[in-house]
Amino acid sequence: MMAEMSPMTDTSTDGDTDDKVMGFHSGNSLGHVVSDASDKSRDQKTLRRLAQNREAARKSRLRKKAYVQQLETSRMKLSQLEQELQRARQQGVYISSSGEQTQSTSGNGASSFHVEYARWLEEQNRRISELREAVSSHAADGELRTIVDGCVAHYEEIFRTKGDAAKADVFHILSGMWKTPAERCFLWLGGFRSSELLKLLITQLEPLTEQQLLAINSLQQTSQQAEDALSQGMDALQQSLAETLAGSLVPSGSSGNVANYMGQMAMAMGKLGTLEGFIRQADNLRQQTLQQMHRILTTRQSARALIAINDYFSRLRALSSLWIARPRE
Repeated sequence: MMAEMSPMTDTSTDGDTDDKVMGFHSGNSLGHVVSDASDKSRDQKTLRRLAQNREAARKSRLRKKAYVQQLETSRMKLSQLEQELQRARQQGVYISSSGEQTQSTSGNGASSFHVEYARWLEEQNRRISELREAVSSHAADGELRTIVDGCVAHYEEIFRTKGDAAKADVFHILSGMWKTPAERCFLWLGGFRSSELLKLLITQLEPLTEQQLLAINSLQQTSQQAEDALSQGMDALQQSLAETLAGSLVPSGSSGNVANYMGQMAMAMGKLGTLEGFIRQADNLRQQTLQQMHRILTTRQSARALIAINDYFSRLRALSSLWIARPRE
């Protein structure tokens, strides 16, 4: 009995072993299939990611190329406009930013102010270049003082020219249409705020003596107080003007409507006449602030201040050019 049982036992053991071996190979095959599928899935994701990266890089290159082309186009247009402006100076023609040409009606009119300002700006750039060279070459104090005094006097020239233009068209000067868009963003009564400019300059002029620092801080506060007073005056004028215009809004059927309308408009015209005074006072404040700053600082500090002011407005003009030429998607 034991002998008969032994072969059966061996057969049963062999069968189990074969099943285990087959199961092992089957498990390994399934594992390989799953592993291959995972590898393929990862490879496909990697390929998709690489393709997306290549496409993003291609679009980025195209955007950069378009941006560079726009900058170059803007530079060429600016160069062309400068050439046209140069010809206009010789012919007495005003060329607007939109390309329209109109004959100047008077030498000191608002339309000719654009041409006058362009001429002033060209001369300003020449003077600042000369000043920058004198500072970098450590020119003698006497020579440097002459150049600095000339730059300060040059600012006084533009204030006089603006005053004449304001008499012809005060709204044109008030809006600052001869300035670039970025400059107009900071415009106050047809120009810059002296108090804000002094804040920017203090960090550019270090080291300052304690006495100089106190004097500049005092000048900055005085300028801001004067600016606030002028701003309040403008607000009051606008409110009064609005009330005057609203007073003529009576029903059309009312008796004396035409007479009332004409009377109210005459009052409004009288109030608009005070705008020129605000522009003149604002420019006087700007001019006095520059002169006071010049007295407080040494000659070399004044030179650095004038260069810093010029660089600030040059960067605003450059910012306008970049904004106009920016890519639009």
